[in-house]
Amino acid sequence: MEQIEHKHVEVSGLKLHVAELGTGPKAVLFLHGFPEIWYSWRHQMVAAAAAGYRAIAFDFRGYGLSQHPSEPEKASFYDLVADVVGVMDSLGISKAFLVGKDFGAFPAFLVAGLHPERVCGVITLGIPFMPPGVDHVLPMHLLPKGFYVLRWLEPGRAEADFGRFDVKTVIRNIYMLFCGSELQVASEEQEIMDLADPFAPLPPWFTEEDLNVYSSLYENSGFQTALHFPYRTVPQDYGLKDPKITAPGMLIMGEKDYVLKFPGMEEYIKSERVKEFMPNLEIIFHEEGNHFIQEQLPEEVNHLLTTFLNKHST
Repeated sequence: MEQIEHKHVEVSGLKLHVAELGTGPKAVLFLHGFPEIWYSWRHQMVAAAAAGYRAIAFDFRGYGLSQHPSEPEKASFYDLVADVVGVMDSLGISKAFLVGKDFGAFPAFLVAGLHPERVCGVITLGIPFMPPGVDHVLPMHLLPKGFYVLRWLEPGRAEADFGRFDVKTVIRNIYMLFCGSELQVASEEQEIMDLADPFAPLPPWFTEEDLNVYSSLYENSGFQTALHFPYRTVPQDYGLKDPKITAPGMLIMGEKDYVLKFPGMEEYIKSERVKEFMPNLEIIFHEEGNHFIQEQLPEEVNHLLTTFLNKHST
């Protein structure tokens, strides 16, 4: 970890924090989700660099050590596409593998769809490709009203909920809730933070030191932009005229990932309907994997990652 180099690059007038390890001729760009940050790819960066790749993870705008946009409420996923392409340009990378987790999968798919010449392959964890008009694939209207995504979609609601606690407690609560296999649904009298058990021990793969790193980074950035990306931008149209990605792809899903409980999600993946949009997709399920599978089971994910990279680097 101490060998990882840190710097800032300027993209669209914003200074974005970049972590980099390795000097290989092929590049791998890791895209985090929420409540994650560049650090959530620490294990995969080491593995990719050891396999001869240039491993890069950065904080999206408004996350961690990256600068906030002046008006985050007006931003869209196109801005995250600009972040990805801009980081690649700043580092002199013409083409890269993209690895996205959680909402980081969306800009990975968008870059692959809008700029296919820049992408060697796409690996996503926990989120499959979903075309515009996602409700036709996943009946999101069937989600319960108290589901966290719907609650956090409301401007100010999550901010008020989080504001009752310090940043470390918020990060801890979200990690503990999201590593479970059930949907996070609050009653009318509850907020999402109320669902967390403050006395539950951290899982063995997420240490107090890890929690401190996440907390320090979110203490720096706060949650304003993080709540806009992804929760208040997901309903926006992808903008892909032909929603098909032909680059080699791999989807890694944990059988214990709560995302599989989204209405229609498990059937969409296991029936391989997703391959209508990503014909060159390999689908991997891990029996014990949860929503944070890359941190929970790093050796297994690293093996899948490096095998894919080597297979499609020739």
